[in-house]
Amino acid sequence: MSTTDIDTTKEGQGPFAWFHTLGRNGKRAFVGAFGGFGLDAYDFQVLPLSLFAITASFGLTTGEAGLLNTVTLVVSALGGAIAGILADRIGRVRTLMITVITYAVFTVLCGFATSYEMLMVFRALQGLGFGGEWAAGAILVAEYCKPQYRGRTVAFIQSSWAVGWGLSVIVYTAVFSFLPQDAAWRVLFWTGAIPALLVFYVRRNVKDAPRAERALGTSPVKGSFRAVFRGKLGRTTMFAALLATGVQGGYYTLASWVPTFLKTERGLSVVGTGGYMALLISGAFAGYVTGGYLTDLLGRKRTFTLFAVLSAILIVLFTTIPPGANGLILLVTFPLGFTTSAIFSGFGSFLAELYPTELRGTGQGFTYNFGRAVGAFFPAVVGFLAQGMGVGGAMIFGAVAYGIAVVALLGLPETKGVELR
Repeated sequence: MSTTDIDTTKEGQGPFAWFHTLGRNGKRAFVGAFGGFGLDAYDFQVLPLSLFAITASFGLTTGEAGLLNTVTLVVSALGGAIAGILADRIGRVRTLMITVITYAVFTVLCGFATSYEMLMVFRALQGLGFGGEWAAGAILVAEYCKPQYRGRTVAFIQSSWAVGWGLSVIVYTAVFSFLPQDAAWRVLFWTGAIPALLVFYVRRNVKDAPRAERALGTSPVKGSFRAVFRGKLGRTTMFAALLATGVQGGYYTLASWVPTFLKTERGLSVVGTGGYMALLISGAFAGYVTGGYLTDLLGRKRTFTLFAVLSAILIVLFTTIPPGANGLILLVTFPLGFTTSAIFSGFGSFLAELYPTELRGTGQGFTYNFGRAVGAFFPAVVGFLAQGMGVGGAMIFGAVAYGIAVVALLGLPETKGVELR
């Protein structure tokens, strides 16, 4: 590997040594992946933020509203799995560009939907790109990292989700404050065109890591789902998929229903909801970054377990605080955002370390997105349960998901500090 790929001159100097050791090409890959995932988050979050207005516009039940998120996540799982195979067959960078264009185009088209059915189709197609971006971007950066810094480096990529989420809340607050809600949700979707600009940067500046280029040109093994279920990899794939199911089932329950919960059961205005969401997102950003350092310090499995347990406890606290005690919810909001996001910090490094280079895209794409597909049913279940239990009562179901994640860890190895194969 050349000096442009990993720079060792500043290794170990300061808290950002992980960034210096990426080298020139690695830093460019980091910027491309950070931007891609952050804008991916932006385009995903415009639906949960608009869900109250969309429900009113099309006269939907909470169950039908929940299905919009579930369909997005299920199709995104297919997109992520396909992107993983593409990453092993045509390269990480090309796959990254394809996914960004896909989610940008179909997010914009959602704003033109004239019926619930049309919106569902466009949102499902947006999911193809939404699911694929992380699979390509996380691997791209992981392959430039030194082992001792891989956890925190890829965690910073993950932290861009909070940046995109925060940007979506800012735009949501502005748009819904100045436009009637029937028009505002459409305008919010149209702003989803912004990510397409990132493709120009990626095309001009970002390259696959040398190890990936070599595997692409010389390896007799090409990405396929069958390959990641052969031999010992089969057990790894099954437990990694179960881990991803638990973590994402819990997270998407929150991401899909917190805005509606704050409006309908806590009686907050658009601006009030935006304030609570800002606190949740601030916690999320801090969690992503801190979780990355902890996954390098404590190990992958201990970090997952710690934050799974804390997330389950905080979901229960957040949704069972009695009416009129919104101040108590405010106290729980930051820690909730912190723990439910910190648990994601280890995914990029952990899944990359479980698979060899020639199957890394396929393995990571399949396991993470299988978890997304199954975890996607949690928001739908919450939506249907909410009809009888209320949104807050139903959201406790998300705590069950984190128990599934802890069980899955029993079947997976610790990979802290390993060299990529």
